[in-house]
Amino acid sequence: MIINVGVVGAGSMGTAIAQTVASNANVLLFCRRNQLANNINSSRCNVDYFPGVKLHDNIVAISDINELYDSDIIFLCVPSSAIRETVESLDFVKKDCIFVSTAKGIEKNSNKRMTEVIEDITKRPAVALSGPNIASEMVKNLTAATTIASTNVDYLNKVKKVLVSDTFKVNVNTDVVGTEFCGIIKNILAISQGICEGMGINDNAKFVVFTKSFNETKLIIEKFGGIRDTVDDYCGFGDIVTASTLSVSRNHTLGVLYGQNIVIDEKASGVLFEGKNTVIILKELCKKYNFESLTINFVYDVVISNKNPKYAFKEFWNKL
Repeated sequence: MIINVGVVGAGSMGTAIAQTVASNANVLLFCRRNQLANNINSSRCNVDYFPGVKLHDNIVAISDINELYDSDIIFLCVPSSAIRETVESLDFVKKDCIFVSTAKGIEKNSNKRMTEVIEDITKRPAVALSGPNIASEMVKNLTAATTIASTNVDYLNKVKKVLVSDTFKVNVNTDVVGTEFCGIIKNILAISQGICEGMGINDNAKFVVFTKSFNETKLIIEKFGGIRDTVDDYCGFGDIVTASTLSVSRNHTLGVLYGQNIVIDEKASGVLFEGKNTVIILKELCKKYNFESLTINFVYDVVISNKNPKYAFKEFWNKL
């Protein structure tokens, strides 16, 4: 049986996901701009993100979202702030279509995870995909791995089938809460490590902070209703290390800039930093669950309260 996969979002992750599943399925890659769709189909590469990387022949770019009507699985590769609107616009798809979220964030105002937002609209379980997934490596089919989570085991098996290959490993679990919160909290750890780097904090101290933050992540996951062992999977340890130590992470870069006392105007730059909104919500949730996270407080103080990073770090260090 031929599986039809839709990918919404032709940015770096959307293109990488399309490339990853193309050897197992027919893929329609939705682009907001008709010109980009035409360029991908004619040149066989996404020149906006990966010039020179040839895309699989099974990938067809489209600019009319209605063409996704026959999709068996749809990967949502859009920012967390756009998930609700995107899913609402897909109300014409098959009733058994499986939605997979790659976004790692919390919806503003509702404080809901991405699968919760999707389930609000579709009235059926969704799948969360989270891992140390560097799009620039995935699109070249280099060796990589990810975690997928859902309460529906049949959905997990179907999604795994289109993802897995000789170079792409997939772990599955039913701990959706833990899996999604790993991807959410990792943004905060990435910012905290970036702040330390921007300040020029020595490596020994940075990894003391990282150790504390990683252990706090397990406690937070447990408090929020997830399974602490999930933090040891690709969606946890793998993703946290990737985001916290590599320059490919936007949130790590954001932290570096704040550590250097450089405040970024997101609207002017056009770059979205998921962690900035996330730290506000996580601080509220920690208060709700009566849990104090030194890492979340540190990032909140610097990024939201604009406290001098040196003073904020000293307070953080003294509490370790």
